Amino acid sequence: MSKQLDCRRQWLGRVLRTALLLVTLGVVVSSTTSAERPGGTTLAAHRPELIFDDSVGADFQALALQTWDHFLVVFQARSNCFADVRLHAAYTLDSRAGYDPNTATVTVQVPGTPAKLQSALVHEWAHHVEFQCREHQALRAAFLAAQGLPPDTPWRPDGALGNRSTSEWAAEPSEQYAEATVELVLGRRPLPAPAQVSREAIRVVGEWAAGD
Repeated sequence: MSKQLDCRRQWLGRVLRTALLLVTLGVVVSSTTSAERPGGTTLAAHRPELIFDDSVGADFQALALQTWDHFLVVFQARSNCFADVRLHAAYTLDSRAGYDPNTATVTVQVPGTPAKLQSALVHEWAHHVEFQCREHQALRAAFLAAQGLPPDTPWRPDGALGNRSTSEWAAEPSEQYAEATVELVLGRRPLPAPAQVSREAIRVVGEWAAGD
């Protein structure tokens, strides 16, 4: 009888050890599958968040969230290289919108039509990606070429974040890139803008946003 009990205990021990091993392996495989491809490529993309302060009304929040979701679909392959962005609404502003890279804050002038607000949001979010994503450097040479600009054209001249004329603003590759992003994300530029962008430039931004 004792021998039978010993055999049963040994058998149960082997079963439990095997089950524990399978569970452990399952956890490791599941973790690897959800987080990493062979070669270290991340599968589970980080989702940056859009953060509102008290100045943003409910209607503007709803429009901004809808636009942010669309923006992230386009930039999904790059979402691991930029972080959360804040949104502030202002009734008085020198321009329709602005981006502060020090605080990752977009400020948009309100009130405005949905088309105006969406265009301003996407334009400034494009700058957010530009400032935070180091991989953005790889886009710039191809974008300059697509715009027919010399390869040594400054992407953003010194002091470009300050006041400048409309023609100076429109000539900056950084602003042209942001306007190309508006057309890429929204399918068109809802509002006329002096910065001219080529179809090839929009294609270049789209391929980079898709991870190509």
